[in-house]
Amino acid sequence: MPLDPVSLILIILVLIIILAILARSIRIVPEYERLVVFRLGRMIGVRGPGLIFLVPIIDTAQRVDLREFVIDIPPQTCITKDNAPVDIDLLVYLKVFDPVKSVTAVSNYVTASTGMAVTTLRAVVGDLMLDDVLAKREYINSTLRAKLDEVTDRWGIKVTSVEIREIKPPREVQEAMIRQMSAERTRRAMILEAEGKKQAAILEAEGYKESQIRKAEGDKQAEILRAEGVSRALELINSAASRVDYNTLYLQYLEALKSISGTPSTKIVIPMELLLGATRLLEQLVPVRRPPSEKS
Repeated sequence: MPLDPVSLILIILVLIIILAILARSIRIVPEYERLVVFRLGRMIGVRGPGLIFLVPIIDTAQRVDLREFVIDIPPQTCITKDNAPVDIDLLVYLKVFDPVKSVTAVSNYVTASTGMAVTTLRAVVGDLMLDDVLAKREYINSTLRAKLDEVTDRWGIKVTSVEIREIKPPREVQEAMIRQMSAERTRRAMILEAEGKKQAAILEAEGYKESQIRKAEGDKQAEILRAEGVSRALELINSAASRVDYNTLYLQYLEALKSISGTPSTKIVIPMELLLGATRLLEQLVPVRRPPSEKS
């Protein structure tokens, strides 16, 4: 028999309610998520990945993402040990390793981690001087990661990395840093110029020294060659003189007399024969003294 309109509407409403309950009871959990299931308020375990069926009305579930995520902390004004304000913003990388603790141990682990990161950052910066804050960025990162990891471990959260993105010192400090950088570059330029002049002077001195050494060696070699030439000439003259006889010497003597007589100056010429005769006469007049051994 045909249904009346009221009954038909009631059946449709019941079907819709059943489908809604089934839709809420059947969950598809991807690989990177887990379901923390509660039954009548009591945690009964972690489900997933895959197709999960929950008991309607009795079971409730909360999704937990196991992928690594990042918290972007806006710039925070921190006071250093020497009372200098600096603005620091950083990135905190987190990952859930225990879905149960991330749900049961903290109400909102993202908010809690952000607040803890800001507090720890101010505490770490407060123990450092301004120059150390600007120079020891890696030290601040590692210290923040270690301190945050100690706290978030009880929430089932692992701090994988902390990275300071920017550090902004006060304006007067920035101007002083710019002046210091300019002075440092000027100092390096002067040092490089001085080193260049020093190197040039050293090379010039070494070149002059080398040239003097080579010059001295050349002069020495020239003197040696000159002496060898003179010695060779004397040897040749001596060799030629040893082969000259009396007639040749007499002709040379006559040539010398001819050359002397050709000059306009007054000359006194003593013939060689006269000198030879005088020598013989002296040898005859002066007796030759012999040693006693020869007289006996």
